[in-house]
Amino acid sequence: MIRTVSLIALACAIAVPVSAQAQTAPAATGKPTVAQADAFVAEAEQAMAAASLDANRVAWVNATYITDDTDALAAKSGADMTDLGVKYALGAARYASLPRLSFDTKRKLNLLRGGLTLPAPTRAGASEELSTLTTKMSSSYGKGMGTLDGKPINGSDIEAAMGSVRDPAKLTEMWTSWNDKVGAPMRGDYAKMTAISNEGARELGYKDVGALWRSGYDMTPEQFAALTDTIWKQVEPLYMALHTYTRWKLNEKYGDAVQAKTGPIRSDLLGNMWAQEWGNIYDIVAPKGAGDLGFDTGDLLKAKGYDPLKMVKQGEGFYSSLGFAPLPETFWKRSQITKPADRDVICHASAWNIDAKDDIRIKMCTKVNADDFVTIHHELGHNYYQRAYKAQPFLYANGANDGFHEAIGDTVALSITPDYLVKIGLLDQAKVPSADKDIGLLLRQAMDKVAFLPFGLLIDKWRWGVFSGQIPATGYQAAWDALRLQYQGIKPPVVRDETKFDAGAKYHIPAAVPYTRYFLARVLQFQFYKAACDQSGWKGPLHRCSFYDNKAVGTKLNAMLSMGQSKPWPDALQVFTGSREMSGAALVEYFAPLKAWLDVQNKGKPTGW
Repeated sequence: MIRTVSLIALACAIAVPVSAQAQTAPAATGKPTVAQADAFVAEAEQAMAAASLDANRVAWVNATYITDDTDALAAKSGADMTDLGVKYALGAARYASLPRLSFDTKRKLNLLRGGLTLPAPTRAGASEELSTLTTKMSSSYGKGMGTLDGKPINGSDIEAAMGSVRDPAKLTEMWTSWNDKVGAPMRGDYAKMTAISNEGARELGYKDVGALWRSGYDMTPEQFAALTDTIWKQVEPLYMALHTYTRWKLNEKYGDAVQAKTGPIRSDLLGNMWAQEWGNIYDIVAPKGAGDLGFDTGDLLKAKGYDPLKMVKQGEGFYSSLGFAPLPETFWKRSQITKPADRDVICHASAWNIDAKDDIRIKMCTKVNADDFVTIHHELGHNYYQRAYKAQPFLYANGANDGFHEAIGDTVALSITPDYLVKIGLLDQAKVPSADKDIGLLLRQAMDKVAFLPFGLLIDKWRWGVFSGQIPATGYQAAWDALRLQYQGIKPPVVRDETKFDAGAKYHIPAAVPYTRYFLARVLQFQFYKAACDQSGWKGPLHRCSFYDNKAVGTKLNAMLSMGQSKPWPDALQVFTGSREMSGAALVEYFAPLKAWLDVQNKGKPTGW
């Protein structure tokens, strides 16, 4: 199961705002003044806070009850919110370069100008067209079906099947049917969406939408792109070692006719529709002896009678152990924890902040398994972050950067160690894996955490190329396949051409959710985790640490979370970790024993593709 999230509630709060009467900046005469800038920010913040409530409610209903009517309501709401966002983004540009602005006014003006995910141009009808396109594509994804054994299978079930089926022919059928039926039909709409939103970005003073997205990190777009490349170079050797080992094990299982000993890995063999996380094929790659951990978290949950609701309650218990207050009663009444049997919904897990105060929720189609147990801890991380910064002004009610928001829950999920499972009564102390199982524990983690890194980077590299025009609409598929090969070292199981649009078969593409946040989160979570373990006085191997039930860590974590986006992200990072630099060093340290082991296993085997 994928462990990424759409922060649609946050996106709605700043990126998809309701009911603007005008599509241009507020009228002003003469040279703008600091006092006018202050008043403008106050007006914008109040209007957007009020508008976001209804927009979030409409988006929630559409995501949890997909019909033609809710699609229409969501499209109208999204258009209104885009109009409002464009109005204040254009207004912010008028004041942003004024001298002697206060820190907060200048920061909020920059957030207003760069806060739109897909800005519509101000010409009549553009916001409605853009919103209709994005709603149509997102809902099409939610209703998407593939096939297995020639029979229709929905998105949630096909994800699970991709992780458990081992017949290469059936894997190819599922992979091909999903990409052909879900991705390919969106191709034309995606090109239209790109053109309209680029037009809007240029009105706001950005080269294109990609440049707008990269500007949201307290540095220039060019500096941010360079930072992601630097981090990738830090972690790339670890990924290459994992790729070499995994390819060898797949060849060992399937033979040369299915997976060759050299070259790229066939993407449908990796246990995930997008080959983004490989943990579902751990049974194929597990080393003899050390690979048998002696337990499966999903089996433990079932043996103890856990249902989806109890799984979420246990997730809440972790945060409570750090000193965070219980979730509000409305969370339990309004969240979608399991898939309704009577309607279409978007099953992709997400965390929601409806009113920017206390109405926090999750939306999942939870199954009782290990993946969803981790996902719950991840999603709740968003909710606790959302609640921690609720006292901040509306424009600061967000993560320090979007990677922070994704990393918090994953930091907690890294603490789902055997010791944690013992403490909550899921695992018997006698069955805790001994030190000779550490390579197995690390390999299981790496199959998800490390395998994801190049995928987390290439999604937006593809979109940045599309938005800039470097990747033309006539070359969508070729560029997608080329980046998948370059960074992941994978190839599709069947020949693809430009009638296809495999990028659209990944939720975040049609839903227009920026994706570099997930790459940053994979890095930040290890920085946060190491800092928490250091604060807790942990002395053993880093990967065995759990900071469950440590109130001191919780206090320091809350100090960072409560800052929201009120300060540049290096300030927030420093509060919790003592460092101002995002780095892959903690991740590399965590997996260092595994890297040494992989290098021994891979000796004499070709690396790369």
